[in-house]
Amino acid sequence: MEPVLLLNASFEPLRVINWKRALTLLFAGKVEVLEEYSREIHSVRLTLRLPAVVRLHHLIRVRHNGVKFSRQNLYARDGYQCQYCGRRPPLHELTYDHVIPRALGGPTDWTNIVTCCVVCNRRKGGKPLEESGLRLLRPPRKPAWNAQISMMLGLHNPPDSWRAYLFPTSHSAPPA
Repeated sequence: MEPVLLLNASFEPLRVINWKRALTLLFAGKVEVLEEYSREIHSVRLTLRLPAVVRLHHLIRVRHNGVKFSRQNLYARDGYQCQYCGRRPPLHELTYDHVIPRALGGPTDWTNIVTCCVVCNRRKGGKPLEESGLRLLRPPRKPAWNAQISMMLGLHNPPDSWRAYLFPTSHSAPPA
């Protein structure tokens, strides 16, 4: 079933929840539905369109510690694409590489690790990038917080109904 984007009362994206949780929050009076999918669910007495975006009635304080550093989030940041050759291999052939090798003091963080295929990883080995003959498609960076939602889903293209809430064009709240 379709995922549901949960927004804070301030219209800030909080997380992605499933449609059952969204309906539980709706019937408890904790959220309002801002966008709906065309798909409907039916009960004996009720027919409802599935919510696509819901907004909490009360503001929740959120600490932004950034996007958690993990293999899955790293792959999502790099679009599941080898940052050396540009291929998009199957997931089981995907790995990661320290741009500056750990043996040479390279840190294990967002700014030194990139997604790569097994072939390029073997080719680079423990050598510095300059000695390997490989070039980066783009330099590694810590992802922005807005990217966290798509990383959580592993989506590169969120549903159209979410776009106004994930990538607002102005600083005002989206229309309700």
